[in-house]
Amino acid sequence: MAKHSIKAVNKVRTKSEIYASLMELAGITRKQVAAVFDGLTGMIKKDLGKGPGIFAVPGLMKITVVRKPATSAATRPDPFHPGQMMTVKAKPARKVIKVRPLKALRAMV
Repeated sequence: MAKHSIKAVNKVRTKSEIYASLMELAGITRKQVAAVFDGLTGMIKKDLGKGPGIFAVPGLMKITVVRKPATSAATRPDPFHPGQMMTVKAKPARKVIKVRPLKALRAMV
């Protein structure tokens, strides 16, 4: 492994900056870095789509899919205008992505 110091930046890193930094850090080519990210993307897609619905990036985060059922239209009390009712639209069933930080990531901040 090549010696490379990672410096903090004041703005969001671009994809190219991330790839370049990882290239120097690991001593691999840009195509290899891109292949790692493509592989990681593929694994996340398979595990969240048709797999168990959970993917953990070791030491960083856990990504989960929460399947929310459909809701029907209803009238409920309006929280902003007491005594009045409001109409709530129906919502279709959907999948919501949740990303939770793991202990090591929380310790970094």
